[in-house]
Amino acid sequence: MERKNTAGTLSFARDQRREPTRTEAAFWQAVRGRRFAGLKFKRQMAIGPFIADFCCFELRLIVELDGEPHKIDDAQKRDRRRDAFLRSEGYRVLRFSNERVLGNLEFVLREIAEHVGLAGRPSSDPASPGHLLPRGEKETRG
Repeated sequence: MERKNTAGTLSFARDQRREPTRTEAAFWQAVRGRRFAGLKFKRQMAIGPFIADFCCFELRLIVELDGEPHKIDDAQKRDRRRDAFLRSEGYRVLRFSNERVLGNLEFVLREIAEHVGLAGRPSSDPASPGHLLPRGEKETRG
């Protein structure tokens, strides 16, 4: 999401954190509190004029969860412009469709781990080595 002014960007980000989509809530449950490979993620973070869905500053990684509006040509152009800005700021941007996240969250987490070189790094949950979903969480099928 692109916002023109900083105060408006921060306010919008706060609103987004208060009312996450179902997909954002599911992903957040999997990565919050260093549950995903011990990495610290923040959600709805203002970076320049944009708001990143999820950001891991340690890895300079942004994870975007895209719903139906991102399939429109104008939105795809904005996403490309936005991604170019974020890359110029030193971030890697990974995008996943809402359907993919809700259909197989563990697969999405494994894909992120492989992309950032964490494949084979044990889960932060010692009771389930190699399993990326937090204990008690189950995959949901859309």
